[in-house]
Amino acid sequence: MISRWIGGVICAAMLLLAGLAPAWADEKPITIGFGMALTGGLAPNGKAALLAMQIWEEEINAKGGLLGRPVKLVYYDDQSNPSTVPGIYTKLLDVDKVDLVVSGYATNMVAPALPVVMQHKRTFLSLLGLAVNSEFNYPNYFAFTPTGGPHPKQSFSAGFFGTAMALTPKPTTIALVGADAEFARNALEGAHELVKEAGLKIVYDKTYPPTTADYTPIVRAIQATNPDLVFVASYPPDTVGMIRAAHEVGLKARLFGGGMVGLQSTAIKQQLGPLLNGIVDYDFWLPIGSFATPEALDFLKRYQAKAGGAGVDALGYYLPPFAYSYMQVLAQSVEATKGLDQAKLAEYMRKTTFNTVAGPVKFGPGGEWTEARVLEVQFHGVKSNDLDQFRDPKTEVVLWPSNLKSGDVVTPYDAGK
Repeated sequence: MISRWIGGVICAAMLLLAGLAPAWADEKPITIGFGMALTGGLAPNGKAALLAMQIWEEEINAKGGLLGRPVKLVYYDDQSNPSTVPGIYTKLLDVDKVDLVVSGYATNMVAPALPVVMQHKRTFLSLLGLAVNSEFNYPNYFAFTPTGGPHPKQSFSAGFFGTAMALTPKPTTIALVGADAEFARNALEGAHELVKEAGLKIVYDKTYPPTTADYTPIVRAIQATNPDLVFVASYPPDTVGMIRAAHEVGLKARLFGGGMVGLQSTAIKQQLGPLLNGIVDYDFWLPIGSFATPEALDFLKRYQAKAGGAGVDALGYYLPPFAYSYMQVLAQSVEATKGLDQAKLAEYMRKTTFNTVAGPVKFGPGGEWTEARVLEVQFHGVKSNDLDQFRDPKTEVVLWPSNLKSGDVVTPYDAGK
């Protein structure tokens, strides 16, 4: 009798649990494939992006998934190494046979993925890729990055040059330097166009191998030309190396920075501390003005609650809003077109203004944003390696655009002081 009673209780419990299970529990998931920098020089940002995407995955499944099916992220570590990317996307498409693909983080990783995606005729959303499609002109490519407008390469450094040319007296000379890699080449190409428009004289113009370890000779060579402006296009490892070399050499210029990736990462800000002071650099998102919408701030609360346990960027200002948002774009497109047809997804993305935690987004020619939203900031008053000073971006004075300006530029830059 007791055994029959226990058996009945167990059966009833199983039936109750089955009744509570999502209706799509037995449905085949919609798979979304990508590579992501989880090790190597880009990992601090890549891991933060992955957490934001996992938060989206968890939340969308809690709401019932897409098209009545659960969603599953399928991803591999690209090791911050462009040479791994074609193999990753070939596996995702030919072996894993994922339903949808998006890019990993950064221009250098987006560029080698795009030819593989094109061969498979897939619609492709990229994450912070600078003007990647300018060489391919693939109609089904969409860049989720605040650079954009008719001249995306120039839009990346427009704030640096806008700030520089408003100085009195106007600067006359500039040094340009960056890694010999996809991102830096695109950034420097845009900078060259703005140099011409400004009538500046180039006194130093060189690239260095991405594997460079010692940046002191480079900075010494730049200092020898005595430039008014120093524009650097670099990824996180070389950004840190260039700044430390600038302080070792005692670099002097009216402005220094411009295109230094990495200074947006909380961990790198903490690592460099007061060495940041005076640097003028780009940023893509800060909790200020029109950026700090209730939706964006609510997302950051959810992200920051998980960041400590995941061991990723504690604040999540730079990449997470965009990683979450490009998944929102993908989800809105799938639901609106009621399917996974790649041509229909691309057609919908071309004509739609999307509401995301990063703000409203509309794609224009080449898949770029119709309007650029790049900030130019200067580090002021960084006094230690403490995290809390970066929560309120008072240490990052916004110089450009004018509608978000929070302070004035301080010149000159003098690493010796």
